[in-house]
Amino acid sequence: MILYKNLYIRSFQIIFKLFLVLLFLNSTAGHAQDYEIQRIMQSRMAQLQDTHSLFIDSERIVAVTLIPELYLKRNYSLAWQDSRKRSELIKIIRDIGREGLSPDDYLLQNLLKLNEQYGQLTAEQQVDLDILLTESLVRLAYHLRFGKVNPESMDPDWNLDRSLENEDPVNMIQAAIESDSIQAFIKSAIPRQPFYERYKQALAGYRDILEHGGWPIVPVGPSLKPGMNDPRVNALKNRLQIEGYLQEPLSGATDYFDTTLEDAVKTFQQRHGLDMDGVVGKQTLEALNVSVGDRIDEIRVNLERGRWVLKDVHGEFLIVNIAGFKAYLVRDDQLIWSSRVIVGRPYRKTPVFKSKIKYLIFNPTWTVPPGILRKDVLPKARKDPSYITEQRFEVIDSEGNRIDPYNLDWSHFTGKNFPYMLRQKSGPENALGRIKFNFPNSHFVYLHDTPHKELFDKPERTFSSGCIRIENPVELAELLLNDREKWSRQNIENAIATEKTQTVYLSHPVTIMLLYWTVVIEQDGTVTFRKDIYKRDKKLLEA
Repeated sequence: MILYKNLYIRSFQIIFKLFLVLLFLNSTAGHAQDYEIQRIMQSRMAQLQDTHSLFIDSERIVAVTLIPELYLKRNYSLAWQDSRKRSELIKIIRDIGREGLSPDDYLLQNLLKLNEQYGQLTAEQQVDLDILLTESLVRLAYHLRFGKVNPESMDPDWNLDRSLENEDPVNMIQAAIESDSIQAFIKSAIPRQPFYERYKQALAGYRDILEHGGWPIVPVGPSLKPGMNDPRVNALKNRLQIEGYLQEPLSGATDYFDTTLEDAVKTFQQRHGLDMDGVVGKQTLEALNVSVGDRIDEIRVNLERGRWVLKDVHGEFLIVNIAGFKAYLVRDDQLIWSSRVIVGRPYRKTPVFKSKIKYLIFNPTWTVPPGILRKDVLPKARKDPSYITEQRFEVIDSEGNRIDPYNLDWSHFTGKNFPYMLRQKSGPENALGRIKFNFPNSHFVYLHDTPHKELFDKPERTFSSGCIRIENPVELAELLLNDREKWSRQNIENAIATEKTQTVYLSHPVTIMLLYWTVVIEQDGTVTFRKDIYKRDKKLLEA
């Protein structure tokens, strides 16, 4: 019995020693592998820092400053050993099409290939996968925060902020990797306005139409009008039904253009900025026959514009949509006012920029800007000097003295040698109308009233020389002044009725952004498409 007991103890001791030896060997191997990974990572980061060039499986690493700093902080250890985190990031990339972006821009194929083989990867391959995952996350975060395309490359006048302010990008990426959910971290770190989410929903809706075959072409021919019988009417009904303009299912083929179809055509026209006459003429037919793929691209382009600006807007702000001919006032994330506007002609484009409305002027005078003076006023004055007095212009010299316009030889003046200032007197026929909204900018652009109210009924309103004419300026003034006791609607009307020029400062400046959107999603989810009046969509889509 004692012999068996001694044998048992000796066997246990031998097994325990073998276990310790194996544990030591595994630990040594593990430490050796960790050391090898750190050595390779340090070498990769040194190359990236020294040459600003590193390719992994033909993919160029572009975060040449951030990634070396991140791995230095980690003592060159791997950041993506957790399989759950790798899978989550790869799923986010797979689904990035919902944002109007392409998964291939975030290294999807290389990530899938290496991640599937993770258990068999060499130390060098593990390092490569780790760097690719980090690079992918950096690209993703940057594009969702600021947009994939730099807006300054599209428009040299762009002045909206693209900085992280006081945030450290290295700490942000590290926090995202270490967070419980990368998706939740991105959502909290890159907050969006409800506008942006509506664009994503619209994109999903039109992609669903595409997946089910799109919509048919309506054949070219004479205008289709209510009351007509025409073989093309059935194609028209199919086309409108697929996009949701006709709710009732079609009961067999019918060639008759009835009142239900007329209402659907008018709604289509309204949502595409066309004359609402119910007739399918040339322009309406062209809009109907834009493919669903092209409509998807339009939404994607406007999602990118959303990424440029919608992260920063909060509180109270005024947005002017140049392509949509509308202005919107938002307060506490709620749309409280909108109005039709008139914008610059295609050869005198209204610029895109951000500023703050600081004050408004009742019964403003108008000082003619240099461009309008050179292109419009002086040519007319040279033909007929009485134009100056008919338009109630005052000629002012450098000392502020008024000059009799009939004492001047207008035939000698060009924009370069005109030594005077032209100022139009205030009044109902003043080019600025009754109210002017001022915000600092280098473009001589502002919001203002207009005596030509009839132009607001035009579906395409490109009539100005760059400024924004607003349909309901008194309403906007009342909302911006936000003082019912002092500046009620009636008090504003009384101030205007005096015909005296009066400057009134806002209690706090209100942000204004002049933006360009060719697709607008209303609060109820209605999608409206607008003509690309300045031909900007194609260039941005290609970029």
